[in-house]
Amino acid sequence: MGDLGQIFFLSLLAMFNPTLLAAVTLMLLTEHPKRLMLGYLLGAYTTSITIGLAIVFALHDSDAVSTSKRTIGPGEDIVIGCLLLVIAYVLGSDRDARLRERRARRKEAKLAKAEGEKKEPLPMRLLGRGSPRIAFVVGMLLSFPGVSYLTGLSHIDKLGAAAVPTALLVVAFCLIQQLLLEVPLVGYILRPDGTQQAVDGFRAWLGRNGRRAGIWVAAVLGVLLVIRGIAGLVS
Repeated sequence: MGDLGQIFFLSLLAMFNPTLLAAVTLMLLTEHPKRLMLGYLLGAYTTSITIGLAIVFALHDSDAVSTSKRTIGPGEDIVIGCLLLVIAYVLGSDRDARLRERRARRKEAKLAKAEGEKKEPLPMRLLGRGSPRIAFVVGMLLSFPGVSYLTGLSHIDKLGAAAVPTALLVVAFCLIQQLLLEVPLVGYILRPDGTQQAVDGFRAWLGRNGRRAGIWVAAVLGVLLVIRGIAGLVS
């Protein structure tokens, strides 16, 4: 695989990170996902493109990339991957039934004490009830470079291209890693009714199959992280 192919692969790998997946899922479950996703996307662009250009043009001779790669290395990938596989196993075997029962009882007690008033968790308050401005800030805070992103920047720097092509590659990398947000937004622009129907269908499906989806997501991400960690150790 050539350098450009590796950069493209790393941008796709950066797209499938747990934080972005969770944020997209939360926003799709809200009443106004379009505005929130746009705010989040602009915040993500602000952080990823700015930091990417700064690293490639100003910090490529420093230890910024290598330090981050040492901090989050193959060993951590394997550990996190194994934890996700354990979570998938627990969810699939229904071994968390007692925990869910205790949580349900505590929730019922809180609801009774609050006379039916429901308090939403912090992520939902920030992204669900928050304005696009708040989503913008959340997008900025949750889009700091990860391992795949920094590795991709390292490959871009090693190409030794001129300033303009290098900047375009950084922007393209950032655009690709946000496809999970960009695709539904483009759908809202081109086919708003069809996209809204698809989002409503996703909400209904998630309500019926949320537990099963969580098992599959945890299992797939766990396997991918373990494979990436092993590949990093043997390379």
